[in-house]
Amino acid sequence: MSLIDTHCHIYLEEFDADQKDVISHALEANIDTLLLPNVDVSTVNRMLSFCDQNPEFAFPMMGLHPTSVNKAYSKQLKQIESYLNKCSYCAIGEIGIDLYWDKTHFKEQKKVFEEQLQWSIDMNLPVSIHTREAFAEVFDSIYKVGADKLYGVFHSFSGDDNDLNEITKLSGFKLGINGVVTFKNSHLSKVLQNTDINRLVLETDAPYLAPVPYRGKRNEPAYIVKTAEKIAEIYDLSYAEVATITQKNSLEMFRNINKTI
Repeated sequence: MSLIDTHCHIYLEEFDADQKDVISHALEANIDTLLLPNVDVSTVNRMLSFCDQNPEFAFPMMGLHPTSVNKAYSKQLKQIESYLNKCSYCAIGEIGIDLYWDKTHFKEQKKVFEEQLQWSIDMNLPVSIHTREAFAEVFDSIYKVGADKLYGVFHSFSGDDNDLNEITKLSGFKLGINGVVTFKNSHLSKVLQNTDINRLVLETDAPYLAPVPYRGKRNEPAYIVKTAEKIAEIYDLSYAEVATITQKNSLEMFRNINKTI
């Protein structure tokens, strides 16, 4: 009944003081795999170092997060690209478009996103997509670059029925579900009733978005158990069934992590 956290940032400074304890908590909770998305140039070494220290447990992605994109994006994007041939990655990520915090660099975000989508096609890797108040823009880029060639996860999905319907048309994509589904004011539980559990993978986005009853605290991989319990409630399944199904979904999507179902 092991679980895979398909999206967490355990390498960030928020975990510097007790990283070993956080790893122990995860293993005790039967979390046996962490997938780590990159943020920008400043986080690469931290992420790769953590993966080197935990090679059977942690697997890196490579990408440039949309909120790190500005007018001077070209140099940073080239630096990120230079890492692609230095080791094996499980995905291109975290990439996407974020219009929640700042719309100033939308054109730059879209260009960077589309270039990284092309990387995923060239390398036959899934993508981990960050989208906030930008579903229409993200869909436009996916179809522009090649919806039939792309596959991956809409990380931290919290969209509505219309967003779900559009994602459902993209046969290669799944939904990354995290602690948001446990929030009392979230509509996500109802939205997920309209899709098959085989379209879901579980994640934490640690240190962010801790599930109830930890909401407001620093998130960590072990807390993914609460998300799995909520998914079991939504689909009227046992915890063991949710663990089995979502693990299978994750391993089918992230083929480079060299684990068996």
